[in-house]
Amino acid sequence: MNPNPFREEVDTDFEVLSKEAESKNKLDKKTILKHTGLFLLTLIFVTLTGANFVGLDPVFFPFGIPNSTDILRGLLFAGLLLAFLTFHEFGHYFAAVKHKIEVTLPYYIPIPLGVGTMGAVIRIKERIRKMHQLFDVGAAGPVAGFIVALIVLMVGFATLPDPGYVENFAGHEELKEYVAQHGTYPDFITDEVEDQGVLTIGNTILYTALASLFENVPPMWEMYHFPFLFAGWLGLFFTALNLMPVGQLDGGHILYSLIGHKKHNIVARVFYAFLTALAGIEVVPVIRELLSNYLDVPIAEWLIWGMLVYFLMSKAFVRADKTWIQGMAILSIALTAGYTIVTGGIEPGKGSFIWLVWSFFVAFVVKVEHPPVDIEEKLSPTRRVIGWLSMLIFLLCISPNPIFMN
Repeated sequence: MNPNPFREEVDTDFEVLSKEAESKNKLDKKTILKHTGLFLLTLIFVTLTGANFVGLDPVFFPFGIPNSTDILRGLLFAGLLLAFLTFHEFGHYFAAVKHKIEVTLPYYIPIPLGVGTMGAVIRIKERIRKMHQLFDVGAAGPVAGFIVALIVLMVGFATLPDPGYVENFAGHEELKEYVAQHGTYPDFITDEVEDQGVLTIGNTILYTALASLFENVPPMWEMYHFPFLFAGWLGLFFTALNLMPVGQLDGGHILYSLIGHKKHNIVARVFYAFLTALAGIEVVPVIRELLSNYLDVPIAEWLIWGMLVYFLMSKAFVRADKTWIQGMAILSIALTAGYTIVTGGIEPGKGSFIWLVWSFFVAFVVKVEHPPVDIEEKLSPTRRVIGWLSMLIFLLCISPNPIFMN
């Protein structure tokens, strides 16, 4: 007699579904053309918008077309960034195909703003039933993407020109004057940067550690001019965003596979409190400034933000009771208030609002808790090592204030 007839039934069903998925994963010409078209459109947009950042004399698309030199620099940037995205998404894709899980090719998402893309996604078209499959599909993307982004960044560091290279770029006259006099980049923000506002990239632990090994590394408010550095930094940061340990994000899959359903729910809820706290650090000063023109009510901005945090928690926590919602809302507001008191907060307009966007994205799309799989078997030692290293990558590549106007 089989000691576990239920497991035998689940395994039998799984084998049937796997055979069906294997046949459905066969690609037809129409599908290939559709996904190739999205990729080419994304390549065009990233090239044109990327030229605004890495170009020598940028013309801001879609209000104008960059010159041929800047288009070539934009194309280099696009190739580097899309190499990261492609390896990331095909990591997921091939892991799913290996486990005979029905999956789509990557959908590249073009947008004629920002860096020209909102990334890429694949669709898993059936429920993943076993823990090791969930882990493999979740981890394959960020691991592959991280390796590519790290290589791009290291090539950028290893091939950096001397600081006089900034003479090729339009604007930044104070910077050029300083470099001409001293032969190095300044270790302070110039008055020109403070007066005009310049796109500044937030530091991360990994970027800082790697940059310390090389000479002629540009300041973070000048780094976006360098295609390899900017594409590599974006690749590492996008990897970190995907490794957030919540819901259906890659990090949610990985951490769920490592610690199980119950523990993951606890960690994910606490993490979401930290995420909304970062959003509060960006948003509260802006609310305060907007209200100052109409109301003179003490702590009004905190009351408004507190209500919004509670609303987000109630949407993000699907399986939590009100105690969890109230507790995490209080923790979030306390963290935001503590940071503001200790550091004085940030000035309105110097936050990127990326954490506010991600707070809403998690609440309405990703959710916080991970849905359970049918079979929660223990991962192999190799998978567990890769999983915890992935969580370390998240910590090394995340930035509290990633992109802002200095």
